[in-house]
Amino acid sequence: MTPEPVSTAELAPAKINLALQVTGKRADGYHLIDSLVVFTRFGDRIETAASDEDRLEVTGRYGEGVPRDGDNLVLRARDALRAHVGQDSAPPVAISLEKNLPVASGVGGGSSDAAATLRSLAKLWRLELAEAEMAKLGAGLGADVPMCLAAKPLLARGTGDELTMVDGFPSLGLVLVNPGVGVATADVFKALANADNEGLPPLPRQIEFHSMRNWLETTRNDLGPAAESITPSIRYALAALNKADAGFARMSGSGATCFGLYETGNVAKRAAAEIRKRQPKWFVAATRSIPSEGA
Repeated sequence: MTPEPVSTAELAPAKINLALQVTGKRADGYHLIDSLVVFTRFGDRIETAASDEDRLEVTGRYGEGVPRDGDNLVLRARDALRAHVGQDSAPPVAISLEKNLPVASGVGGGSSDAAATLRSLAKLWRLELAEAEMAKLGAGLGADVPMCLAAKPLLARGTGDELTMVDGFPSLGLVLVNPGVGVATADVFKALANADNEGLPPLPRQIEFHSMRNWLETTRNDLGPAAESITPSIRYALAALNKADAGFARMSGSGATCFGLYETGNVAKRAAAEIRKRQPKWFVAATRSIPSEGA
C-alpha cells in the first residue's frame, strides 16, 4: 500500500491571455469573451502538509498584498474541497503560499493559486476526483479557476467557462512586465467602450514563434484601451518590451501586466535583464509557456 504523502507542492503558473476579444454582454451583466490562453513556467507556489490544525503561511515578494480572510482564494479552495468530500476525508492542513506574482495584475494569480490548492490537497488527502468534478468545484470559486486547473494552451469562450484545449502548441519565450500597479478587473470592464466585437480568427495550422506572432497581429485585447485609461503606466510597460526587441507585445487580461514574445528563452532572459536594469522596481520575469501535451 502506498504511504500517504506528508506534503505536496504545486506550481501556480501565471495565466497569459495572448489575445482577448470581448464578444458580447449577457443580460445578467457577465461579459462574453474569446481568448487564447497560455500558462507559464513562472508563477506562485503552493505547498500543503498534514497538520494538527489549519494554517496558512504566505511568503514571497508579493505576499503582503494577499488577504488572510474570506477573500483569500486559497482558503476558499480548501474549504470548498473539504465541504465537497466531507470533514473525515479532509483533515487539518498547513498551506504555504509563495507569492511571486503581483496581486491584481491580469495574470490570474489568485485563480491559479486556488487551482494549485485544489490539485495539491487532492493529492495530500488522496482524493479520487474526476476532472469535471474538480472543474465544477473550481467554477464555484471563480470564472478563471477551471482554466487554471487545466494549465495548458486553450481557447476560452463564453464567460470563460467554455474551454477547448489547443493541440500542437509549443513552448514560447516570454517576458512578463508589470510597472508596479494593480488594476481591478471590474473597473476595466466598466470602462469598456464596446462589448460587441468579433471573435478570434482561426489559429494557424502550425503554431510556432513566427506564425503565432503574425496571428497575434490580427487579434486584439479589447480590455487594453479601458485599462490604459485607468492606468496609463501600462503604456510604459509596453514601450519597455518593444525597446527590448519583443517580437510582439501586449497587455494580458485586464492588466496591468504586459507580455513580450521572444523567439527563444535565452533572448527573453537578455531582454528581461535589460528592462530590469532600467526599471529595478518593476516586476520583470523571463519565462517560457507550458506547451500542449505531446508538443
